[in-house]
Amino acid sequence: MEIFYLVGAFFLIILLLISFKIVQEYERGVIFFLGRVTGVRGPGLIILIPIFERMQKVTLRTITMDIPSQKIITKDNVSIDIAAVAYYHIVDPKKSVIAIEDVYSAVNQISQTTVRNVVGQFTLDQLLSKTGDINDQIRSVIDKHTEPWGAQVTAVEIKDIVLPDNMQRAMAKEAEAERERRAKIVAAEGEKQAAEALGQAADLISKHPVALQLRTLQTMAEISTEKNSTIIFPAQFMTTVQEAIKTLAKDTSGR
Repeated sequence: MEIFYLVGAFFLIILLLISFKIVQEYERGVIFFLGRVTGVRGPGLIILIPIFERMQKVTLRTITMDIPSQKIITKDNVSIDIAAVAYYHIVDPKKSVIAIEDVYSAVNQISQTTVRNVVGQFTLDQLLSKTGDINDQIRSVIDKHTEPWGAQVTAVEIKDIVLPDNMQRAMAKEAEAERERRAKIVAAEGEKQAAEALGQAADLISKHPVALQLRTLQTMAEISTEKNSTIIFPAQFMTTVQEAIKTLAKDTSGR
């Protein structure tokens, strides 16, 4: 009899240990009673009816899921490789257990298909310039599919776009040509402004002839500071010197 009581106590202790479950703060436990869902429990200590009740844990934390790189043909027939990342979390633990067999695999597969379908509707230029809008559109489509599974997609980000080598070379040439075009425009604009400034200076000097002589003397002074052995005199300056010599000669002969 004592052995019977000891065996019975041993099995009772085992059943009690099996009936106690701990659910973390970031988890919830979906309870099945004889195969039927009776509710969601947690967090904390959960007591189950041995043999009759079973619990399946579901995490509520945000899950980071890599969307593998895949080849996609854009709207303008450019073949590219795109990799993305999706963020989702479970909002309804009961649906995530009874509505889908493997919610992680399901979200991953629908994400790959959605990325391929959405990106294929855009040209390469739109894909590179409107990445934020495309990310939002992908997230919205995936979220509609995952809502019946109790999962909510919070964000989808395209993290890598690999272009063919010939397309990379073509884009590099295009960028280089664009930079050259901008450089020529800037240089032409500078020449235009300089010409306008010189025209205004010429108009001002033409009204004051002495200003030209002063400018000539200033230029000669600047040249002399460089210790040059040769000084070039402008034709206007030589004409002025000749006129000055003639004036002095007349004054001398008049005396």
